[in-house]
Amino acid sequence: MDSLLYYLIPMMLVVGAVAFMEWFAAWSHEHIMHGWGWGWHQSHHEPHDAALEKNDLYAVVFAAFAIALYFGAAWLWPLWWIAIGITIYGVLYFFMHDGLVHQRWPFKYVPRKGYLKRVYQAHRLHHAVKGRDGCVSFGFVYAESAAKLRKKLQDDRRGLPTSAREDRDQRPSGH
Repeated sequence: MDSLLYYLIPMMLVVGAVAFMEWFAAWSHEHIMHGWGWGWHQSHHEPHDAALEKNDLYAVVFAAFAIALYFGAAWLWPLWWIAIGITIYGVLYFFMHDGLVHQRWPFKYVPRKGYLKRVYQAHRLHHAVKGRDGCVSFGFVYAESAAKLRKKLQDDRRGLPTSAREDRDQRPSGH
């Protein structure tokens, strides 16, 4: 039994940290990045040719937190496994969001079916709205179906006064 727990507890910490990070990333994307942290995140919603954008500072903050946990593991061993989970989430984010959705790698791949297509479409629908208000789909690994997200966008658009719709339509498009 002890040998089972020896492997089970770290595995649960890693999987739990990855799951928590998807929740936290979606929450912080909606409430921080599209809120008071828009100053950094705005660069991500505007066209640009640069390899880096100010929004990448969020990845640096999350990486610094994971690194701090690795160092903290010298005093509290579970922190090591939590840091590994956060690191795994960072790798997933890099491949799913920066690579797959925004094509920030040297080749182009657009998924045609399945889970990857769902994530791709959901994040593209996130960028369908100009500016920070009225966006849908704030997660990076989990995504609602494109049909549900399109309905949310339509419902949101219908709820706006005409002047607000016209104002939103005049804003420059994101990438």
